[in-house]
Amino acid sequence: MIRFLPSAAPALLAAVLASCLPLAARAACGGRPAPAPMRNFHVAVYIPVGVVERMADADWLARSWQAIRCNVHVDKVYIETFRSGETAGEPLIERVKSFFQARGVATAGGIAFQGPTRAGQFHSLDYSDPRTREFVRHISALTARHFDEIILDDFFFSNSKTDADIAAKGDRSWTAFRLQMMDEVARDLVEGAAQAANPRVRVIVKFPNWYEHFQGLGYDLAQEPKIFDGIYTGTETRDPEITAQQLQPYESFEIFRYFSNIAPGRNGGGWVDTYGTRYLDRYAEQLWDTVFAKAPEITLFNWADLLRPAAPGARAAWQTLPTSFNYGALLHQAFAPPPASSPGRFNPPPPIAAAAAGYALAVADPVVAELGDPIGLAAYKPLQSDGEDFLANYLGMLGLPLDLTPSFPDSLSPGDTILLAQSAAADPRLVLEMESALRAGANVVITSGLLCALQREARDLPPDRRISQITEMRCTGRELPVDSYPSDPDDAVGAWHNADGGPAMFPLISFFTNESWSLVHGLDHGFAVPLLLMDQYSRGTLYVWVMPENPADLYRLPAPVLAAIKKPLAAALPVRLDGPSGISIFPYNNGTFIVESFLPHPAAITITGRFHRLENLVTGAVDLGRCAPASIGPSPMAGRSEEVFPLAAEPHSWIALRER
Repeated sequence: MIRFLPSAAPALLAAVLASCLPLAARAACGGRPAPAPMRNFHVAVYIPVGVVERMADADWLARSWQAIRCNVHVDKVYIETFRSGETAGEPLIERVKSFFQARGVATAGGIAFQGPTRAGQFHSLDYSDPRTREFVRHISALTARHFDEIILDDFFFSNSKTDADIAAKGDRSWTAFRLQMMDEVARDLVEGAAQAANPRVRVIVKFPNWYEHFQGLGYDLAQEPKIFDGIYTGTETRDPEITAQQLQPYESFEIFRYFSNIAPGRNGGGWVDTYGTRYLDRYAEQLWDTVFAKAPEITLFNWADLLRPAAPGARAAWQTLPTSFNYGALLHQAFAPPPASSPGRFNPPPPIAAAAAGYALAVADPVVAELGDPIGLAAYKPLQSDGEDFLANYLGMLGLPLDLTPSFPDSLSPGDTILLAQSAAADPRLVLEMESALRAGANVVITSGLLCALQREARDLPPDRRISQITEMRCTGRELPVDSYPSDPDDAVGAWHNADGGPAMFPLISFFTNESWSLVHGLDHGFAVPLLLMDQYSRGTLYVWVMPENPADLYRLPAPVLAAIKKPLAAALPVRLDGPSGISIFPYNNGTFIVESFLPHPAAITITGRFHRLENLVTGAVDLGRCAPASIGPSPMAGRSEEVFPLAAEPHSWIALRER
């Protein structure tokens, strides 16, 4: 059996971290070589304006640079000129810029158009105020005079509701008002002003991680990628349980792919910070998933935070296991252990965050070179849409790889599959597009949230755009608690139960027996509650995936139930992952894939595909497949050779594999 092996094995670390620096440089890093550049992506560090001001102290600048460069190789720095009322002086901007350029580090500008924080909430600038508008124009031009590249930090949005905003909005919705206003600000006050000051400048907008809600605050995914010279992706997902954003770990991978589909070839990189984590592995996971998504650059936010201690955190449960983030190996990398003749234990202090970043990125770098382009189940999310917020990331945590796209595919072939969540209802032509796909022989998977949304809107639509033209499955408006599941669709005795034994609430979908069919169901005191329904239409198949009221309840479903649901959905993919929730798979178009566990404990999983051997990309170990056993649910791969590979997944770890 192939096992998850510690990616930070000493031999691998020695090869990855080897350097040919002069002896003087080695001495400056405590006798250790400074880290070598990453071969498959660049590393940048963002320097907020408050830290830029501190860099007026030349000694502190030199010491802080030494601490960071001895732990992670830095290719570029973003030097911020403005944030929340503070503007860097132009002479200081030039001194800091010259310091880094003299050391072979590329420089770019940064701007955070952030207003003052009030009552613990971030506030934007008031773009209805003429004085603010002139100031934005001034800062854009000032920054462009010093840099040929500028990145806008997270705060290029509007949440202001001043009297001037209310008057300017008029009868429009806040969403419509803010989208139009921020497009004008982007075009005239930022991009236009910067270009007038420096025709060579490239202005990049960094989109944050809360993409489901962008339109409500004026972030325009339809227009801003066209207005600006490029985009950047916030891949920071932090800890889903101690933050209120509903961001699941899979999003660090998925959001970069979604934004790359919005602006092909113009997504410059991913951005990760050190905040909101209970254990150091969670920081490393965000870095890994960003580069596994094939980001060409990763930005570490921010300079000051990279200098702070990176304590291991609450990782005692897996501290002694062979995990991908090996804290003991990090300590030996950051601090030279005492000679064998010296008495006492090796008990160094926590390394700085820059060391954790350098370690994690160096472990992943060799593997990134082996990966092709990411692939997954096509999932359509129209621009400026919302509904079933961040559901794609919950599904990714079930081991279902998704390729989120902003447009319905132009053509779908027989056997192709597309997933549509409630947000797809924003497309007025959706039912027509679904019917066309089904007539072409494709599989269309819709969530119960979308079915209910289309049902509600049907009364205002012409007949050919009503979901009832395809299926008469209906939302009843009722919800039922489900806590057990039969081991076979025809077995009335529940064989499996939710992880904690408690019920999960599912909407009840009604259907005509034998027109539609329940492939997977749960039980409420013996009453069958459909979880996955099927309806044949023309040459295609419509599936309705019933989502629980709380999407996190998906994590409570037993592994065999998840496997039965995923099997028909993943039929067109080259590889399928089965096991408990909390483990994701990232497949690529060259036969490679990565499996990553976000669980705090070891877990048994299986990989299923139409190949006979698997090779570990790190260790070279090879495992042979065996015939796939029968399981509940339909068999979409019937008639094709399918083999299964058991794996042991270590907690908070990943393994890179290649089909053979």
